[in-house]
Amino acid sequence: MESFSLILAIVVVTALAFDFTNGFHDTANAMATTISTGALKPKVAVAMSAVLNLVGAFLSVEVANTISKGLVDETGIRPEVIFAALVGAILWNLLTWLVGLPSSSSHALMGGLIGAAVASAGIGAVNGDVLVTKVLLPAIAAPIVAGLAALLASRMTYSLGRKADGKAAAKGYRAGQIASAGLVSLAHGTNDAQKTMGIITLALIAGGALAPDSDPPVWVILSAGLAIALGTYLGGWRIIRTMGKGLTDLQPQQGFAAQTSAATVILASSHLGFSLSTTHSVSGAVMGAGLGRKGGVVRWSTATRMFVAWGLTLPAAALVAALAEWVCRLGDWGTALVAVFLVASSFAIWRISRREVVDHTNVVDGDAVGAQEPEPAGVVTTAMAAVSPPPTGVTEDLAATVPAAATSDPKAPSAATTV
Repeated sequence: MESFSLILAIVVVTALAFDFTNGFHDTANAMATTISTGALKPKVAVAMSAVLNLVGAFLSVEVANTISKGLVDETGIRPEVIFAALVGAILWNLLTWLVGLPSSSSHALMGGLIGAAVASAGIGAVNGDVLVTKVLLPAIAAPIVAGLAALLASRMTYSLGRKADGKAAAKGYRAGQIASAGLVSLAHGTNDAQKTMGIITLALIAGGALAPDSDPPVWVILSAGLAIALGTYLGGWRIIRTMGKGLTDLQPQQGFAAQTSAATVILASSHLGFSLSTTHSVSGAVMGAGLGRKGGVVRWSTATRMFVAWGLTLPAAALVAALAEWVCRLGDWGTALVAVFLVASSFAIWRISRREVVDHTNVVDGDAVGAQEPEPAGVVTTAMAAVSPPPTGVTEDLAATVPAAATSDPKAPSAATTV
């Protein structure tokens, strides 16, 4: 019983560690565009996001119930299986953070849980219907829906603001962007914090501490909310750099449209119990908003690397979790070996990250690690720009200054790239 209680405690601590990595990994979802457009200072932005993540954790438990009651058959699931799942998810989160790629913490957790459950009890341990309807289909639909909504919203904002005073409009959109960023943070808390709640609840059920089909206890909700809020406050600056500057260059109008569209999709999915990836939603919205302004460019080389990471998330986390479950099956010393490997790997990744530091002081600069060079407009961007409404207000002022600056430096990027 003592050994079993110890492994259950280890699972809870590891789940909160995952929640912490989820927080700093996904800070970019709420605040990257707000920081990149200058609407908020970096440290102020992450502090606001952390508080709203904590509040959002208390608004719903629908997603937590999807994890704890729906995705895998909780019968026969041991705490060691859940521990192995968390190992796969944490390592994938840290690796993608190191290279600055906004992959899905949600899918890393799902992949780890699926891989460990299959390794332990076979393929029948996974509820295929729930996997398809509440995980895979939303993963495909979310970035498309959010992207289209953000594209249309961007065009609408430029069209409606065509006759507005440029400086007044920009100020108003910055205020709107701060409000929409807060909404994304709140939505993130209602969705991503609940995933850890679901995992801890599943572990407590597996360990006999909770009855089957129980909802998350209050202490689980509070601890998960605090862990993700702390991670959010520390800021995943590398991914903020990629999301804010690496995919496209956004103006306040586009930032407002992107964040509002993403928040709407995330909140709707939380209400329906879909274990949605907030990263997929926000990334799709950012790209859609980037194409919603004439001359806007999506950097497809960065987007392609991001898409590849998305595709690898589930299988990579599942493979690591399956291997970890196999080692844990060897007994207490096997579980200890996996725990030591997780700590050592996490420390090694952190040490590597210190070679080139990205933090709140240089996250919007162009010379730190992860900065993306502008690339010329491709076929997709050119086609979208051809049917976009003309720039207005602040956009017109900026567009008028670009040719003069470009002529003074023959190596400077074209106006279509920098606008």
